[in-house]
Amino acid sequence: MKHTKIILISLLSFWANVVVEAQPKKDVCIQLYSVRDVINAGNDLSQILNDLAKMGYTSVEAANYNDGQFYGLSPIEFKQLVEQSGMKVLSSHCGRGLSNEELVSGDLTKSLVWWDQCIAAHKAAGMSYIVTPYQELPSTIKDLKTYCDYYNEIGRKCNAVGIKYGYHNHAHEFKKVEDSAVMLDYMLENTDPENVFYQMDVYWVVRGQQSPVDYFNRYPGRFTVLHIKDDKEIGQSGIVGFDAIFKNVQTAGVKDIVAEIEKYSNDDVMGSVKSSLDYLQNAEFVPFSY
Repeated sequence: MKHTKIILISLLSFWANVVVEAQPKKDVCIQLYSVRDVINAGNDLSQILNDLAKMGYTSVEAANYNDGQFYGLSPIEFKQLVEQSGMKVLSSHCGRGLSNEELVSGDLTKSLVWWDQCIAAHKAAGMSYIVTPYQELPSTIKDLKTYCDYYNEIGRKCNAVGIKYGYHNHAHEFKKVEDSAVMLDYMLENTDPENVFYQMDVYWVVRGQQSPVDYFNRYPGRFTVLHIKDDKEIGQSGIVGFDAIFKNVQTAGVKDIVAEIEKYSNDDVMGSVKSSLDYLQNAEFVPFSY
């Protein structure tokens, strides 16, 4: 009887572990800018990716595209390295600003030629999205309209190869251009939803003294990807209403979320990245997928 009890306890322990391991991970992408300090210190990228995968991240968003390469690797090499870790390549932050000449003339040819190589590299790397991460506040509505036309053209080029193109906000996009139009609102209203989606950075929306949910309701379906961010580790500041945000992702049109951690407690990069994911994994209001 004693041996039977031991065997039974062992079996229960075994199946409990199987159940834990079988629980699905939530789909959470990691913006690699979050681990820039570790990468820039010369640590092995393969090991960094393996560590992120072990934490439970399911995909990556690159932040280091340059002349056809990602982190010094060819698109195919980068894709293979990410997939060997057990994650997938989801997206990339990159962009090219317009020159004064282009803004004055409205001739976007030179910049659009640059995008041809850029898009081809991202296609080879298996990207689903390309996102322009920043644009300064234009001085005139004319310049802002030129940028909207530019983004529409980039989006058409991306669509042609099966990639979606988007724009990522900071806080300054909630300022007015020429004291008349709020920059982000103007962009949303002057870019074609078929060509340009918006990657809302929820933290910067709050820092811009706006409500992410209000923007979801005002421009439904435009926010295909969210940047989930906080002052430091995700969930630690209490200033971002993540529960309300996640309860309204269907209205927003969200298909993917990307965690980005820009600052760290005690300079613990990997610890901050892990605790941020733990918060999202444990939060009941965060869906498993979209």
